[in-house]
Amino acid sequence: MHTYRIGDAAALLGVSADTVRRLVDGGKLTAERDELGRRIIPGPALAAYARQVHRAEWGPTGSSARNRLSGIVTDVLLGDVSAQVEIQAGPFRVVALVSRESADERELEPGVPAIAVIKSTNVVVERPWMVRQDHT
Repeated sequence: MHTYRIGDAAALLGVSADTVRRLVDGGKLTAERDELGRRIIPGPALAAYARQVHRAEWGPTGSSARNRLSGIVTDVLLGDVSAQVEIQAGPFRVVALVSRESADERELEPGVPAIAVIKSTNVVVERPWMVRQDHT
């Protein structure tokens, strides 16, 4: 079973390490102790918590798309027919090409909140090398 240190769990949830500690102390997130006495979060517990929080946060939307990244517009490049919109959603940069008309109707400009809704038939899943594999 894969486990996560408090800081790693915080990065994956998009919160501070102190927030994760409070979640553990409050009984909302399960933690164990490793051989050195450090708190570690079991992977399945972290996944269950993330699933619970994000499903409750979004609820029904009237859309069949389930991949929703909330963020802030950081750049908009307007063309005659299309627009390139850049959104910073937590640690993730999302770039979308939309019609110029759509960008104008939504008044997209740097600084406004936006949600990137992603629906795709092809998604590549990778396991990053930077994730510590020494936790068992």
